[in-house]
Amino acid sequence: MASESSAKSGSTSKKAPSTPVARLLWRFGGIAIAAGVVLSGGIYASDRFAQFLVRDTRFFLPGPPDYGLESPSLELHGIRYASRQQVLRLFEPDYGRSLYLFPLAARRKELLGVRWVHDASIARIWPNRVIVQITERRPAAFIKLPAEAMLRWALIDDEGVILDPPPKAAFTLPVLAGVLSGESQEKRGIRVRRMQRLMKELGPLSDNVSEVDASDLDDLKITEQAGGGAVTLMLGDRNFSTRLRNFLEHYPDIHRNMPQATSFDLRLDDRITGLKAPRDAR
Repeated sequence: MASESSAKSGSTSKKAPSTPVARLLWRFGGIAIAAGVVLSGGIYASDRFAQFLVRDTRFFLPGPPDYGLESPSLELHGIRYASRQQVLRLFEPDYGRSLYLFPLAARRKELLGVRWVHDASIARIWPNRVIVQITERRPAAFIKLPAEAMLRWALIDDEGVILDPPPKAAFTLPVLAGVLSGESQEKRGIRVRRMQRLMKELGPLSDNVSEVDASDLDDLKITEQAGGGAVTLMLGDRNFSTRLRNFLEHYPDIHRNMPQATSFDLRLDDRITGLKAPRDAR
């Protein structure tokens, strides 16, 4: 009996359950298989849904109902001076295509290349609308640029971007001299911002300033209306308001003593130096 019991005991030990490590491996294996099935199903469902968005005509961006570029499903906001036609043409390739395929980043980059457009945002509104919000550039001054046989007028903003004046638009802005179309936008922007700093410091005194010359950033010059005429004032690079106010206070006496002077050096705070206009060549 003892030997029989011992044999049974040995037989039972061979059928013992697997170790905890093996059970853990089996469990993770099952989880991995289930996750793979779920992932595959998700990818398949996502692909099917994407195909649905691409092919279903309910998500197509409608084109213009008649001849032209205007689509009732494309809303443009913020355009005043930028070319509306140029902006609309950027979206022509998107008409008749699914909103799912609409290239947001590419269209925004193209919008930023349109004159007068400073910033832009685009929103897709499902099922088939697009809303475009444009922020236009703000001109800071008029500039004169050389053309083929004459000078042409243009506008410039504080970033140095040159803008074509829009038709039938009126701007009350100073003229900025010293800006060259061939120099970098960064350098042009520096000249504009120096002009703005000067005008801001002058405050109400800037009302009679018709032109600022920023050719030399260390010696800004202004054209000021004084005594019924225009004079050129060299203001240097600081104390603009103090120097101009001092000149205006003493100008009646200066004009009596130097009636032919049209330019004045105000760069030294304790003196005003008048320069006579050169005689016309005969």
